[in-house]
Amino acid sequence: MTFHSSAKAASPNTILGVVLIAYLMILLDLSIVYTGMPEIGRTMRMSPVMQTWVQNAYLLCFGGFLLLSARLGDTFGRRRILQVGVVLFTVASLVIGIAQSPYELIAARAVQGLGASILAPSVLAIISTTFPEGSERTRALAWYSVVAGAGASLGLVLGGIFAGLLSWRIGFLVNIPIGIGLVFAVARYIPDNVPTQGKFDVAGAIASTVGVGLLVYGLVNAAEVGWLDPVTLATLALSAVVLGFFLWHEGRIEVPVLPLRLLRSRERSAAYLARMLYVGSIVSFFFFGTQYMQRVLGYSALEAGLGFLPMTLVQFVAAMAVPRVTRVLGGVQMLMGSLLVIGAGLFWLASAGVDASIWQLALPMVLIGIGNGCAMAPLTTSGVRGVQARDQGAASGLVNVAHQLGGSIGLSILIVVFAANADSQLAGAVEMSHQVSAVFIGAAVMNMVALVLTAIFILPANRRNEGPRAAEAAAGPVE
Repeated sequence: MTFHSSAKAASPNTILGVVLIAYLMILLDLSIVYTGMPEIGRTMRMSPVMQTWVQNAYLLCFGGFLLLSARLGDTFGRRRILQVGVVLFTVASLVIGIAQSPYELIAARAVQGLGASILAPSVLAIISTTFPEGSERTRALAWYSVVAGAGASLGLVLGGIFAGLLSWRIGFLVNIPIGIGLVFAVARYIPDNVPTQGKFDVAGAIASTVGVGLLVYGLVNAAEVGWLDPVTLATLALSAVVLGFFLWHEGRIEVPVLPLRLLRSRERSAAYLARMLYVGSIVSFFFFGTQYMQRVLGYSALEAGLGFLPMTLVQFVAAMAVPRVTRVLGGVQMLMGSLLVIGAGLFWLASAGVDASIWQLALPMVLIGIGNGCAMAPLTTSGVRGVQARDQGAASGLVNVAHQLGGSIGLSILIVVFAANADSQLAGAVEMSHQVSAVFIGAAVMNMVALVLTAIFILPANRRNEGPRAAEAAAGPVE
């Protein structure tokens, strides 16, 4: 269902408001399941490993189809494609809200991820075409960064409130009125672009999705039954074959879903890898932080959601300050400081133990919130720097792919770390605390590796190409 009426001539601020609401909706549902996950697991009778697929199904379809989805708006019109994404996301939210079986829930989350893969690049493209380069675009992208930085952590708080006071299902059913309103708002206010004819690399999109899906499944299976299990080995080997075919195919096709020339820049490639490491650590912190508060400290879902509030508030303030901090320090320097602060917060949180006070949780989370609020924008800027006009859509899609797949693969790897640190000689809560501590240390190391990549590849390129003050444009993810 889409509406094709001519859009009313709307102010740029109105257009920005509409697309940011759409973006906030997908960010909230990316994280709202974390604090609600224990309640979802109990009511749906899901094993801990199956619970990870509630998130992985969303992340895989979100990331796997982003590159193809980024081309849809250029070919069929961004307004129409944005409406399609909203409808898919809204219908899937309804199915999740009334789901009666784990498989129905996971399948609907996959469809929801597909809808999100359509929405995300459409939002970026509309912002970049609505606001001209300069101060107007910088301001618009600063607001985008605020939504991107604070939206996910806000979902943690709302997830806990819904699961604790009402039902985890409310977190998804609330999308229904928002989605219906967005369909009409998009038809009324979003201008359409002139469609261009092009080919779709369907084979490339399928191969990338299947290859990464096999990779994540192999990692999750390793956490449950071990690395030497035949299914684990076969799945990981098949993943390598499929991803190898994907790269070979992308180098030969006329209009690839992933132009390999985007990866020739050391700065961009390092930015994609650093983003995957950073996002993987944050997603794992969200997932295991919720488990820690509820299963070790005995928090209710509501209390766990409120436990993330210090991080959420500080992260919002930090994201709002990004333009000013960037002007003073430079975007890459701010990124390096952010990664260092996140790593310090995770190392600190790893020592909290089974009797942690509220301050032993809140203070490390403040550090994580500061870093998380400031890290995303400069990473995105480096991910699209120097890209030709014909590849802007693909580059924006690749930034989002690194973001979503980093979360999925990072969580899968740290699930392996969690399982490897099981110790039957420890009591239940003590063993869980020991395992989560190992995960937080692993997440901190991910940020340290991202910091090294930034220092070696991104910082020199930034100085060489534009100088330390050129990162002022890093207030948002697209130039």
